[in-house]
Amino acid sequence: MKTDTIFYNIFQEYPRIFFELIGEPDIDASTYEFTAVELKQTAFRLDGLLLPVPKNSQQPIYFLEVQFQKNLNVYSNLFAKAFTYLDKNDPTQNWRAVVVYKSRSLEPTEIAPYQVLLSSNHVVRVYLDAIDQQKERSLGIGIVKLVVERENRAVERGKQLISQAQQELTDDRAVEKVVDLIKTILLYKFANLSREELQQMLGIEEFKQTRLGQELLEEGRQEGRQEGRQEGRLQGKLEVVPGLLASGFTVEQVANLLELEVGQVQGVISNQEQN
Repeated sequence: MKTDTIFYNIFQEYPRIFFELIGEPDIDASTYEFTAVELKQTAFRLDGLLLPVPKNSQQPIYFLEVQFQKNLNVYSNLFAKAFTYLDKNDPTQNWRAVVVYKSRSLEPTEIAPYQVLLSSNHVVRVYLDAIDQQKERSLGIGIVKLVVERENRAVERGKQLISQAQQELTDDRAVEKVVDLIKTILLYKFANLSREELQQMLGIEEFKQTRLGQELLEEGRQEGRQEGRQEGRLQGKLEVVPGLLASGFTVEQVANLLELEVGQVQGVISNQEQN
């Protein structure tokens, strides 16, 4: 599941959920704009960036990193991107960084080089599996938690959230947007089902006609076309591994750069040693 896309849509449509998630619900979300920024000169891409609107140096900007798999470089990458952005835009800008983990177990254990920053008020770490039940009663937090809900409970939980939205929101357009967002998350979680099965389970026939639905369907078609080329791409990446290792990159850095598993990189090393 492409969680970056899911969280981008959640926080772009409802930045107030972002502030609720990090324990600052009193911040006026209407003064922020959520966007994604690519730092082209470094090939870094931020998962998300909340910028004060209008620009106000007294309000911090927020860097977002979403981690749903183990990544030993998460903090080195995050701070490299954050400080690169500040250097190229406004080095005097106040800032905060937010890391959203699927579970606490995914956080690296070797964090000594970054402990000073992690212990400061500049960094917030959120573990979705550790959000207490009291917070889950919030519609916004419930939507975020739906991303990591077990499949055998996801549909029922999605229906509960839709019912909650219909009860709590008085604006029909706001309800429609929340319902579309919930359906989007469920559509991603059940990507293995046929379109007809999804329609029967969730009643998403009308969802296909929305802008977001069309974008997701197109993304799905593109992924389908890419599947046939994946094997060739993998082989091409593996051929690049020896050169990167010879240039001084670590196994973890090569895996992160080429979007490979560490075991795949280690497999290339083993094959070289055997040959």
